[in-house]
Amino acid sequence: MKKIVTTLLLSTLATFALNIGEIPKEVTISGDNGGKVDGSAWSSSMLKDKVFVLFYVDPDKKEDSEKFVDALHAKNYDTEKYGSVAIINLKATWLPNFAIGKMLKKKQDSFPNTTYVKDKTKFLVDNWSLADDSSNVIVLDTTGKVLYLHEGMIDESEMQTIFKLLEKEINK
Repeated sequence: MKKIVTTLLLSTLATFALNIGEIPKEVTISGDNGGKVDGSAWSSSMLKDKVFVLFYVDPDKKEDSEKFVDALHAKNYDTEKYGSVAIINLKATWLPNFAIGKMLKKKQDSFPNTTYVKDKTKFLVDNWSLADDSSNVIVLDTTGKVLYLHEGMIDESEMQTIFKLLEKEINK
């Protein structure tokens, strides 16, 4: 019986987990769960027709991907072919939501080609099995299929791997 329950639990978790080569299940972050900085809903259905980099970040772990984010902005990829989304895991930090909201509003104004989203309830931790209390980076192709997943600190080698993948996909 214990084996059956464990097997069912693992297969259920695998259903929700992101997997390379697969399109994640469609989710919408809205209402009590959060949404875009302007208060509107965000849906993963928008992750199509361009190559996307999606960040899912605990504000306390933002330094794990900061150098990569800066280098990515410096690449200045064609926004007709490339997009980025930064989803902030508000539930993972002690920082007050209003303070993070103000910071995100400023970032949205400074980087209008990136979509900033607030996740107030760990919605993507629960629905996509993303790492909690961490920094996650996901690269998706133009169909929304996951090409790359990374959790934690991004070093120079990982950055180069991601940039090569992005440039290959953008230039198809």
